[in-house]
Amino acid sequence: MNSIFKRWSAEGGYKQVLLIAFPLILSTGTMTIQHFVDRMFLAWYSTETIAAAMPAGMLNFAITSLFLGLSGYVSVFIAQYYGAGKNERVGAVLWQGFYISITGGLLIFLLIPVSEPLFNFIGHDPAVRKHEIIYFKILCMGGFPGIASSALSGFFSGRGKPWPVLWINIISTVINLIFDYLLIFGKMGFPELGIKGAGIATLLGTVVSFMLTVIFLLPKSYRLKYHILKAWKFEKKLFLRVIKYGMPAGIQFMVDMGGFSIFILLVGRLGTQNLAATNIAFNINSLVFMPMMGAGTAISVLVGQFLGKNKPELAQYSTYSGFQLTFIYIFTIALAYVVIPDIFISPFATKTDPESFTEIHGLIVVLLRFVAVYSIFDNMNIVFSSAIKGAGDTRFVMFMIMLLTPCVLIIPTFLLVVIFKMNILATWIVASAYVVCLGLGFFLRFLGGKWKKMRVI
Repeated sequence: MNSIFKRWSAEGGYKQVLLIAFPLILSTGTMTIQHFVDRMFLAWYSTETIAAAMPAGMLNFAITSLFLGLSGYVSVFIAQYYGAGKNERVGAVLWQGFYISITGGLLIFLLIPVSEPLFNFIGHDPAVRKHEIIYFKILCMGGFPGIASSALSGFFSGRGKPWPVLWINIISTVINLIFDYLLIFGKMGFPELGIKGAGIATLLGTVVSFMLTVIFLLPKSYRLKYHILKAWKFEKKLFLRVIKYGMPAGIQFMVDMGGFSIFILLVGRLGTQNLAATNIAFNINSLVFMPMMGAGTAISVLVGQFLGKNKPELAQYSTYSGFQLTFIYIFTIALAYVVIPDIFISPFATKTDPESFTEIHGLIVVLLRFVAVYSIFDNMNIVFSSAIKGAGDTRFVMFMIMLLTPCVLIIPTFLLVVIFKMNILATWIVASAYVVCLGLGFFLRFLGGKWKKMRVI
């Protein structure tokens, strides 16, 4: 008990981790709520729309995540500059992240014309496919504001002051959910647009998030101390340095999300019921995954700050503090998945046809048991990969993902679904094995300690 109290107040202990992680967890939690309610509304609307939302949404997110990971790595640069007392370099890093956002947003926008042949090639049921195309096109319009928000919010999270990010996400989420309801179902005089309405609501929330982030950056104290406006010029050397360390993080994020997107697209070949059940199970899993992303960001920030101060031992100490806290959270949710799964499933069934949802319900209960098991290892994956990324060890993370995603996730799933015609449970065994391998791999890399000697500034 004494060791717990000691770790609570120590530098790099539970209290310091929570001060940064708590608002970031709540912040990513708002995105969890946003996605959860969005999918719930679409499940109420029709089986086809909920079946379409996850493949189209994850494919868009997988592509966008290349630039989200790259621009979001700005927070690590800021953490190390802030830890080293070089505040005047913060504004310059932010601007390089903004220039990355412009490039990424434009490239994602250019995917709109190819969305129809892309989903025709994937080959889901025609009734599902038409919704996938509509949803994907609208999400591609939000590439720039989404990436720019990720880059600019690094100013707050990188300094360990993430509360503005939380308030921005709360406001944008409320706007998203209100227009979700109004536009999906056609309430209060708005047109009934189904999945198109869900896409428009998401786009509105993303634009609001970007605008609020810009406003929060403009106080005079920030402009003077961190050169928010003064350092607007393109700095080739700094830009390339952000690319050098951020690109592997972006590729890792994209390949990981892309792998699960391909997994879902392959599962879609097993039929609409299996696809809908998988979509709902992954959506429920986001209750664990998205808040954990906030905790991972906090760990990256603390590792970056302590390494900026040349205190690697505290960087390690804070990582273990974060791991212990997140394990308690993960274990509790995983236990609930097994013992009381209907708490998570019932919102999706509320306004659906009971007869048609019965088969999906039974599948989801089984799939949540897989989620419960691999969530424990996903905790290791997120915590320890975040720690070594906070040091600059992004290439290892990239190579690890690029090796395991095709070899352990995509190719085995393809063989099981397309060649051997096996059922959905076989594919979920593969997905679980993939997460287990990631968790163990990043934990072993962290134990190796090579990251302690790395810096990005």
